[in-house]
Amino acid sequence: MPRRSFSRITPPAMREWADFTFENGDKGATVVALTGPLRISTIGDLDRRLEALEDKVDRLDLSQATDIDTAGAWIAWRFSRDWQAELTGASDKAQRLIAAVSQARGDDEAEAEHEGPLVITSGWLGKNILGAWHGAYKIIGFLGEVMIALGSLLVHPGRFRAKAMVHQMELVGVNSLGIIGLMSFLVGIVIAQQGAVQLREFGAEMLTINLTGRISLRELGILMTAIMVAGRSGSAFAAQIGTMKLTEEIDAMRTIGVSPMEALVVPRVLAAMLMMPLLGFFASLCAIIGGAVISAFQIGIPFFIFLTRIQEVVPLHDFWVGIIKAPVFGLIIAVSGCYNGMQVKSNSEEVGLRTTMAVVAGIFMVIVLDAFFAVFFSEVGLG
Repeated sequence: MPRRSFSRITPPAMREWADFTFENGDKGATVVALTGPLRISTIGDLDRRLEALEDKVDRLDLSQATDIDTAGAWIAWRFSRDWQAELTGASDKAQRLIAAVSQARGDDEAEAEHEGPLVITSGWLGKNILGAWHGAYKIIGFLGEVMIALGSLLVHPGRFRAKAMVHQMELVGVNSLGIIGLMSFLVGIVIAQQGAVQLREFGAEMLTINLTGRISLRELGILMTAIMVAGRSGSAFAAQIGTMKLTEEIDAMRTIGVSPMEALVVPRVLAAMLMMPLLGFFASLCAIIGGAVISAFQIGIPFFIFLTRIQEVVPLHDFWVGIIKAPVFGLIIAVSGCYNGMQVKSNSEEVGLRTTMAVVAGIFMVIVLDAFFAVFFSEVGLG
């Protein structure tokens, strides 16, 4: 049987520890002599005991040190520096190590770099602008991939997953009717009530009908719906796809020849684009009904007269302006959610981060595009 060799470990009780002694040198000089091996394993509390010395030290003697490493050289050099003591008796190895550690800068010598608020603000602003630019570039690239996947499905319609799209339409549209209807109803109440309070000062309370009808059909109905869908469905898209990316299900789909863009992204994008006009119109109707209810109690306008008057004072193009914006908002929300889900890479914390980014980016882009549409339609005479 072959013999095995083991490294011998010296027990702490038998180990030789580093220490120091006081000696009186020539002309009454005080000398501290370090004794024993000055290694990191034998120094112990030598550094703390040296710092506790109160008497003046003129010279540090290393002639009785049997061995030394970088830790021991650092202690010896720092002690001689702090006490301005002469360093004597050092061997060639000790001199080389002490010379090396003396060139290093300790933490107490490091100078903090102070930057002015203008430099810090400019750096932060530039970093965020650059990050936003790269993010927009990647999202545009992702949108291009979606268009390519749609083109591929048009060429090969047999690969289109109609059941998946219908399921997503149910999740995006049907399941959100309750919360969107309630929110829009309450928003309509607020618009009519606040509008009536302001218009009463001019004796024009009947114009509350115009205000409620036009702002609901043209702006707030579709805008509030888009914000709700971004928070509800956009976050769900990011979380679902992000979790699949984290568990390597998307990699498995690619392995078996299934395109994640065709199977996961396209059905969600189409579902959001198809359901947004219906949800926006439903939200506008709920807002108008809310305005009619509060007007019947506060202004005295009968409920059905309010609804009849809406058809007379609200131009038809206001309805079409809201409907035209709806699929664009749905596209932005779905692409933002799916893109952020696809960017999940390392851990579950990133799923939450990307979900938050999907909601924030979706709502931000919806508001920006809504402002763009408002200016555009005003310029073309549909204001």
